[in-house]
Amino acid sequence: MTTTILKLLEQRFKAAFEKLGFDASFPVVLHESSKPEFGDYQVNGVMAIAKNLKANPRELATKIVEQVDTKNVIAKLEVAGPGFINITLSNEYLNQVLNKDLLKVTAAKCRKVVVDYSSPNLAKEMHVGHLRSTIIGDALVRLYEFLGHEVIRRNHVGDWGTQFGMLMAYLVEIKQDNSDITLELSDLEDFYRKAKTRFDEDQEFADHAREYVVKLQSGDSKILALWKQFVAVSLDHCQGVYDRLKTKLTREDAVGESAYNDLLPMVVNDLIAKKIAVDSDGAKCVFFAPGELDVKDETPFIIQKKDGAYLYSTTDIAAIYDRVQNLHADHLVYVVDARQALHLKQLFAAVKKAKMVRPETIMEHVAFGTMLGEDNKPFKTRSGDTVKLITLIDEAVQRAATIIRGRNSQWSEIEINKLADVLGIAAMKYADLSKNRVCDYVFNFDKMLAFEGNTAPYMLYAYVRISSIFR
Repeated sequence: MTTTILKLLEQRFKAAFEKLGFDASFPVVLHESSKPEFGDYQVNGVMAIAKNLKANPRELATKIVEQVDTKNVIAKLEVAGPGFINITLSNEYLNQVLNKDLLKVTAAKCRKVVVDYSSPNLAKEMHVGHLRSTIIGDALVRLYEFLGHEVIRRNHVGDWGTQFGMLMAYLVEIKQDNSDITLELSDLEDFYRKAKTRFDEDQEFADHAREYVVKLQSGDSKILALWKQFVAVSLDHCQGVYDRLKTKLTREDAVGESAYNDLLPMVVNDLIAKKIAVDSDGAKCVFFAPGELDVKDETPFIIQKKDGAYLYSTTDIAAIYDRVQNLHADHLVYVVDARQALHLKQLFAAVKKAKMVRPETIMEHVAFGTMLGEDNKPFKTRSGDTVKLITLIDEAVQRAATIIRGRNSQWSEIEINKLADVLGIAAMKYADLSKNRVCDYVFNFDKMLAFEGNTAPYMLYAYVRISSIFR
C-alpha cells in the first residue's frame, strides 16, 4: 500500500515540477513523516532544487504547493522549516485504498476448493466434539475465498446406516398415528438415548431395527418418508447451531452419506476391476505395501464387508469421485480430527491408485487436536455425559452477559444480550483458532472471556477504542 501511495504522490509532484519548468532530472524526494505532526509524508528535496536554481527554498516550496493537484488524495499541504513540504492524506482516500481488492493477497493460481467440515451424525444433537471442525473449517473457507479461490462447502452429514433403523423402529413404536414427528424429536439426545437403550436390551427390538435398515436401503416409501422427516428435524437443529456460531454453512451445504448410495457399487467394482481391491475372507480390501503410507499400522482398507454391506470408507471414496468428476474440484480439504489420520491416508492412497483423481489434484487432511476439560480429559459434563454444543454456546453467552453487567450497569437488557452474543461466541471461536491446531487444548471459560491477554474480548476492546479515536 505504501508503495502505491508514494508512486501516486510522486506523479502529482512531478506534474507540479513540470508546470514550474523544472529540469526533468530534478528528483521528488518523498518519505514517510517521522512524527504525526509533520503529516503522513514529507518532501524534503526542495532545498537542493532551490540551491540549483539559486532561489529561496521556502518560497520555492510555496510555489510547488500551489501547483500540486490535491484532488481526492491530499487533505493538506504545508510548508515547514526552511523548505520541507508536509503532506496529509485525506481520510476518504485512505478508506478507498484500504477497501480496494488490490490489497488482497491473491493466489498464484485460483483453484476450485472443496472444504469438508463439521460433518455431524444426524442421529443425535451436535456435541462439543463438532466445535473444532466447524470453527477451523469455516475459517479456512473464508481464507480460501479471500484468496480468490472458488470454494464449495461440504457438510458430509451422517444420515444413513444402522442407527437409523434403530431410531425409526423406536419412532414407529411411540408415534402411533401421529404423522408429525417434530414433538418426539424435540430433544434429539434424549430420543437417541432411549432408542439405544431399547436396541441394546431388547433383541426383538434390535431385529426389528435391522429390518427397518433393509427397508430403508430398498427404498420402502413409508420408511423413506419417516427417514426424510427425521433428517429434516436433525438438519434444522444443526443449522440452528451454525447460525449461532455465525458460520457460512447453510442447509444447501449439507450433503449426506445417502447422496452417494448409487455410486457405491460402481466404486467397489472399479477398484476390484483394477485389482486395487482384493478379496480377503469374503471382504473387499485395499492392501498397502509396508512403508507405503508412512505409518506403522498396516491395517487393510476395507471397502465392503463379507455380507456385502458398504462402509464409511466406501462412501468417502464415492464422495471424492463425485467432487472431482462432477464438481471438478482441484483441491480437497478435510477438516477432521487427528485420530482419523490413518483412515484419510488410506483413502487418499486408494483413490490415487484407482486414478479417480488427477495427478495434480491436492488432497489434504487438516487435522486438529481434542478439546479437553479442566481435568485434561475429553470435555464432559460432571456426570460424564457428552456436552451438547448448543449448551456450551448458551453458557458462553450467559457468562459474557454477566461480565458485561458488571462492567456497565447502565445498559438495557436488550443491549447486554446483543453484546453478550457477540462477545461470548467470539471468545469461543478465537480461543480455538488462537491455539496450535494440531494440539489438544484445555477449554476454560474464564481465560477465554478475560479482557487481558490473547483473547477475543481484549481484541474487541482494542478495536472499539481505536474506532472511538476515528469518531
